[in-house]
Amino acid sequence: MEQKKEPDCFQLISKLELESLSENRTQLTYLKGETIFKQGAFAPHVLFIQSGLIKVYLQTGKSKVQNLWIARSGDFLAFSSVFGEKVYGCSAMALKDSELLMINKESLARLLKTNPEFGFRITSKNFNSEHHLLDLVASLSYKQMRGKLATSLIYLDSETFASEDIFTYLSRQDLADFASISVESVIKFLKEFEKEGILLLEGKNIVIKEPEKLLEISKTG
Repeated sequence: MEQKKEPDCFQLISKLELESLSENRTQLTYLKGETIFKQGAFAPHVLFIQSGLIKVYLQTGKSKVQNLWIARSGDFLAFSSVFGEKVYGCSAMALKDSELLMINKESLARLLKTNPEFGFRITSKNFNSEHHLLDLVASLSYKQMRGKLATSLIYLDSETFASEDIFTYLSRQDLADFASISVESVIKFLKEFEKEGILLLEGKNIVIKEPEKLLEISKTG
């Protein structure tokens, strides 16, 4: 039987390190719509996404949500638990069927200390997430609603998700929760953007036709 290939980031560790880590990890499958973890719950493990798409969000009120980012294959979730975070600071849900590795955080912490190249690659991934969160905070702080939605559409239409029809996995409520505006406003502005020739609406899917115009709205929004 052909041996299953290890994820790219694990190609950087030795056979001995891999064997040690393998003893402390479990593969799990989550179906579309399943909650992976809840904000405030105990965080005993780090999760590595082997395949799938995961929506990461904050519960900011009883029925109010702020979508933060979408994690995909090769990303880690709950990575802060390696550095002593006891509970999940946000929630995560599978946007499609996904396979994750549940990794013992102490074992991963030891590996990060002994393998700098492996640690550098993971740190780089986390830096990209941090950069996106800074952009999100800036967008929510000073932009008008059109600008907020434009900024969210630019993020979702980025090269990061080029291999996915990302909008087909997201409801209009999801878009509203990314932009921090109402669903009614999302529907209104999407129709406006379509009339302006910026995008094309095909059911749930959104095809961005004029990314430069969308970027301009994001900047001046």
